[in-house]
Amino acid sequence: MNKSRTRHIFAADDRTVIVALDHAAYFGPMTGLERPGEMLRTIVEAGADAVLTTAGVVARFGDCLGRAGLILRADGGSTVRDPQPAGLRQVVSVERALRLGADALACMGMIGFPDESASLRVLAGLADECNRWGLLLMAEMLVQGRDGGKPTAEDIAFAARVGVEMGADFIKTLYIGPPETYRAVTETCYAPVVVLGGEKAADDRGVLAPVAGALEAGAAGVAIGRNVWQHPDPAGMVRALVALVHGGATVDEALEEISG
Repeated sequence: MNKSRTRHIFAADDRTVIVALDHAAYFGPMTGLERPGEMLRTIVEAGADAVLTTAGVVARFGDCLGRAGLILRADGGSTVRDPQPAGLRQVVSVERALRLGADALACMGMIGFPDESASLRVLAGLADECNRWGLLLMAEMLVQGRDGGKPTAEDIAFAARVGVEMGADFIKTLYIGPPETYRAVTETCYAPVVVLGGEKAADDRGVLAPVAGALEAGAAGVAIGRNVWQHPDPAGMVRALVALVHGGATVDEALEEISG
């Protein structure tokens, strides 16, 4: 990996807290993302290592990023209102990403979904372009469980390995506990694995406990979105994640960083 760009995303302990703010490109206006610039400042000042967002946000609010690393969402192609999505495709060029100051691009790899072939073609093409220009590539590997059920740790390990084999520098994917089971993912993926936040959690412990489990299993950090910027105390949630990822805090200790 490009060492200088890697250090913009991963701290000296080789771990990272990434906050994802790329959701509105698919979902439109969302609570918590009404003022992206203000939210960017909040999460960066609270200690986030990097931000995953869109070209539009960076073009308008890039000065709010401060010292944080920048990961740009490079794929897309439909919205939640699209009755017949055309499939994922590349929507941000490497040239534009470089002009915007990106350290990495993000692209989905969808294993077991109807878009699998299209998404893997986009992922492979981006891996080649990123390698040529010295950008990092984060593959967001999503996997459908067998027979349409929930994925297992073994399913996630399969998807993560496909992502690195196609040239990704690090992987964003789901955490399925317990930690001893999730080691099937981290021990067979020869690139860093960061776990995603998923749906809005019922409470703060529901956000932090899976992160602690993932770290115990060897994950290199997190990439969490709505459980940060839809939280009543986004800065506190970032501080809690930083305490877990970089400070070695317990879940109870991390909870003390959150107001109320």
